[in-house]
Amino acid sequence: MDKLGLKPGVQYGEDVYKLLNYAKEQGFALPAVNVTSSSTIVATLEAARDSKSPIILQTSNGGAAFFAGKGVSNSNQEASIAGSVAAAHFIRSIAPLYNIPVIIHSDHCAKKLLPWLDGMLDADEAFFKEHGTPLFSSHMIDLSEEDLASNIETTAKYLKRSAAVNLWLEMEVGITGGEEDGVNNEDVDNNSLYTQPEDIFAIYEKLSSISKLFSIAAGFGNVHGVYKPGNVKLRPELLGKHQEYVAEKIGQGKGSKPVFFVFHGGSGSSKDEFKQAISFGVCKVNLDTDLQWAYLTGHRDFITKNIEYLKTQVGNPEGADKPNKKKYDPRVWVREGEKTMSARITEALEDFHAAGQL
Repeated sequence: MDKLGLKPGVQYGEDVYKLLNYAKEQGFALPAVNVTSSSTIVATLEAARDSKSPIILQTSNGGAAFFAGKGVSNSNQEASIAGSVAAAHFIRSIAPLYNIPVIIHSDHCAKKLLPWLDGMLDADEAFFKEHGTPLFSSHMIDLSEEDLASNIETTAKYLKRSAAVNLWLEMEVGITGGEEDGVNNEDVDNNSLYTQPEDIFAIYEKLSSISKLFSIAAGFGNVHGVYKPGNVKLRPELLGKHQEYVAEKIGQGKGSKPVFFVFHGGSGSSKDEFKQAISFGVCKVNLDTDLQWAYLTGHRDFITKNIEYLKTQVGNPEGADKPNKKKYDPRVWVREGEKTMSARITEALEDFHAAGQL
């Protein structure tokens, strides 16, 4: 990334734009990994470093509350705000050690969760006043369940606030099916999963008049979670039609890709679907469900393999007086989950052509 002038660590403002624009131009996308703990953060950074790739780390509302502690009340979003802020500070403190560009992002924020976004923006503004940069790199506002006019109007308001402190803002139009983090869209009409080009242009026209620091998570049949093959009808070619429509409207030449698109519900998708979507301007792909499973498998396999060493603190097949601390120490079995999660992220970096970009 020397040609872009990016320094290792967390990126902001124009540098986020340069990184995502470079990804769009070069035909790769960055995985956006939902992190819930210091362990999952480390697993993600390690995979990106070893693959020589930039990376996006993001917290969901529920994941942020978990980061703060499940024993903390979240009745007014206080745990989600504190957890997201704590995760951002932690990432900022260790990201430079991994010598890669990192984007800190917050995931889906529906209308009912706007106090969470407001709290994070308060932290960004306070940090900006003191340091000249926001605390986070970007946020997401998801008003896809609202009517289009309300979605655009409210998103524009938040983009003005975000742009004032050099933050990127991601928005969503068209519903992502399935269930994630307490938001259940498993029974929505399939037509709601596909965004129309006129809607994309209406969003682009309004938001681009405020700032260039925004991206659109457009619906093209996306579904959160993992389902049996054939149950999800992705149509990534629609993103190409959206690009053509917007390019024509703003007078750009054929083949240009003015819109930064985001791929939600990426877990379980085929490599060909990723490839097609990226070719049409997707620069960020969300991954969560597959990585939850990957993280579990490391713990599961270690425990099942060493179960006779994990029943008591002392005593195992090697002897009744043999201690088992080297097996039950969290630094041992938690590390196994980090390894399997890192391996799955490495696979995604290869699939999205992000590996080797540094």
